[in-house]
Amino acid sequence: MSELLLRLFVPKGAPDDPKVRSRCGQLSGITGIIVNILLVAGKLTVGIIAGSVAIIADAINNLSDAASSVITVAGFKLAGQKPDKEHPFGHGRIEYIAGLIVSVLIIFMGFELAWSSVEKIITPEETIFSYAAMGVLIAAILAKVWLFYFNRKIAKRINSASIAATATDSLSDVIATSVVLIALIAGQYTTFPIDGVAGVIVALFIFKSGWGAVKSTQAPLLGRPMSKELADAIDKLALEHENILGIHDLIYHDYGPGRAIVTFHAEVPADGNLIETHAMIDHVEREIHDKFGIEAVIHMDPIVIDGDTEEVRELVEGVVKEINPDATIHDLRIAEWDKIHNVYFDVIVPYGLEMSDKDIAEKIKEEILKRSGFNAVLHVEHPFVES
Repeated sequence: MSELLLRLFVPKGAPDDPKVRSRCGQLSGITGIIVNILLVAGKLTVGIIAGSVAIIADAINNLSDAASSVITVAGFKLAGQKPDKEHPFGHGRIEYIAGLIVSVLIIFMGFELAWSSVEKIITPEETIFSYAAMGVLIAAILAKVWLFYFNRKIAKRINSASIAATATDSLSDVIATSVVLIALIAGQYTTFPIDGVAGVIVALFIFKSGWGAVKSTQAPLLGRPMSKELADAIDKLALEHENILGIHDLIYHDYGPGRAIVTFHAEVPADGNLIETHAMIDHVEREIHDKFGIEAVIHMDPIVIDGDTEEVRELVEGVVKEINPDATIHDLRIAEWDKIHNVYFDVIVPYGLEMSDKDIAEKIKEEILKRSGFNAVLHVEHPFVES
């Protein structure tokens, strides 16, 4: 069924193709609207007849899912628009915003459900069992299981955080509705307000899934590090060129799926031909675009390669590694005028060290002066790539 829908409504193309992403998002959203509206109608009907706050709350939860699907459709429609003079990087981040809105709605409905359920525990009312209600709940569970796999398939196909959040919500709905079904059956045999307790349990599941979805969708909006796999692949591609000696300050600028820019510094021999080196850098930028679909901007860092510089580099690297084994240096150069002996460089240290950046810099300066007589002029940085 899932494959059939994808073949019928989604054109062939790369996952980052805006047209493919837009169609996938709209298919997910429209399917969610149809399924959830049907579930709302069925659950509200049997919930009112049975007098069950848990079933009615579960119906309201499905109504929020339908509203979320409307937002998803609108989000992907807008995200698929071409760049314009007001938005030269396109509208891809709208997809992330849509995912965040979906997540917040999930949390809001969790609070609403918890409040209604607590009221039912405080002032319990009789719940009437019916096979019709049980049948609707079983059908809802099956429908949500299918929606989970359907949305997960789409999310993996186009690497979409917002659709992955929708899939997660479908799975939490399966658990929630299962709890309601158990409560409906068990309510025949006890006077305990199990219907209200089931509602609270459902609310906790909904809140947990909503919070997890918030965490996954806010990351690209706030700015996330480049994946280590992509960073390693770009590093490997760049270093295949003879005159690129190393790269650093690799930064990923995310403007939405399929719309990204990567910037980094490439270390090149200071005595190389400027025109030839510039042509090589341009070539690497085109290679990155052709292979990864990412715009690249590369800054050239000329470095001196001689015996004295390499000796100082080894000393500096040794001092820095004593601070932290994962720390690295770049942009090292030496300046000597009369009695002034300076070594300039940048240090990249991992996040979460007990020492402050200022203390790290002072420790490195002290050790280098003691061991070599050089005054260290340095800047402490942190990585932009996943560790």
